Amino acid sequence: MDFKLPDIGEGVHEGEIVKWLVKTGDSLAADQPMVEVMTDKATVEIPSPVAGTVAEILANEGQTIEVGKVIIRIAEAGKTAPAKQAEKVEQKQVAPTPATSKPAERVVESAVEVDESLPFHILATPATRKLARDLSVDLRTVKGTGLHGRVTKMDVQLAHEGHQAATPRSSHASLAVTPAVSTQRASVPAVVRGALQVVPLKGVRKKIAESMSYSKHTAAHFTYVEEVDMSAVVKLRASAQEEAQKRGVKLTYLPFIIKALIPALMEFPYLNSSLDDEKQEIILKGDYNIGVATDTPNGLMVPVIKAADRKTIWELATEIQLLSEKARTGKISLEDMKGGTFTVTNAGSIGGVLATPVINHPEVAILGVNAIRKRPVVKNDQIVIGDVMFLSMSVDHRVVDGADAARFMNRLIYFLSEPSRLVFA
Repeated sequence: MDFKLPDIGEGVHEGEIVKWLVKTGDSLAADQPMVEVMTDKATVEIPSPVAGTVAEILANEGQTIEVGKVIIRIAEAGKTAPAKQAEKVEQKQVAPTPATSKPAERVVESAVEVDESLPFHILATPATRKLARDLSVDLRTVKGTGLHGRVTKMDVQLAHEGHQAATPRSSHASLAVTPAVSTQRASVPAVVRGALQVVPLKGVRKKIAESMSYSKHTAAHFTYVEEVDMSAVVKLRASAQEEAQKRGVKLTYLPFIIKALIPALMEFPYLNSSLDDEKQEIILKGDYNIGVATDTPNGLMVPVIKAADRKTIWELATEIQLLSEKARTGKISLEDMKGGTFTVTNAGSIGGVLATPVINHPEVAILGVNAIRKRPVVKNDQIVIGDVMFLSMSVDHRVVDGADAARFMNRLIYFLSEPSRLVFA
């Protein structure tokens, strides 16, 4: 069979071949990882949809391939499913039906077991079933993303973590997002005096370069900076640390900032929009999906907190912690990284007074959160020590005027300076 680069996700039209995990002549098992492909969203590991032998590899490492182009030829193994098993299951795929109807039937391939004691036939290899048993995962609760709805090991692992992707990521096979390099940031040795060291621009760094260049050359950036007294948020967070420990949640300042962003975005919808350059249309978003720029060993990634307006501080903190960990360990999915409407980038934990962040295209604004430092502030005509933070917001001037950006920032500061106001927002 000719295996084509699959439609990896929304808005992805091409991918860079990062690394082949097989070579010509190798034997392949169904679901065995074949190749790592880098898109502008993430690095994905694509497994083989069938068992067989690698006949020919048609794409080189470092080459950019369009979706739908053949990248590998596989000589399929003969059908070896036991006749007894073949008699049990009709060889066709039928759309799932309600539990009250006759159970849906799906294709069964060799080395795939079917459990007919369940309301629906569940396709999974013995190894996947063993993993599910080891992790105490009920396969009836897992949505298969493999060929013909087969449950894969990655599906079980994601279900175990409690955050399985809602939809299949490919019509060919399940796509596991994996790190392109070690999860530990590689240390670069000092360059010998007088020498030059050449580092290829590829992988995540290449995609970051392309995305940032496109954004800077497309959006008309301007940056607005304001300071906010975070003393009330600092005290509120400190008072909640005991509860955070009980819940096993790392409570940072980001959940409070995101919580304050929501009413401000609702009042200024153009900040929560995108610009369709081709159609010349401004698209105002009714959803509030907040991207959180995350520093990872593989480069900058932006996991997205969906429906942030419907989440509590604790839910936001939990999701930030989970998505950040998945991004840093290479387990982030494409579903986790799409659909953002506004992005927050936080360098405050590292340091810095202010920044001029680059907009995460096609969004129209990004908020830079900087370090909180003790500074003199004036309260009731008295100079006192306050916990002050600078907010740096870059905005697309094609969509948002400077005055509206300033009004938006004032509204955000209104809620951050006294978080109890969020109760009435």
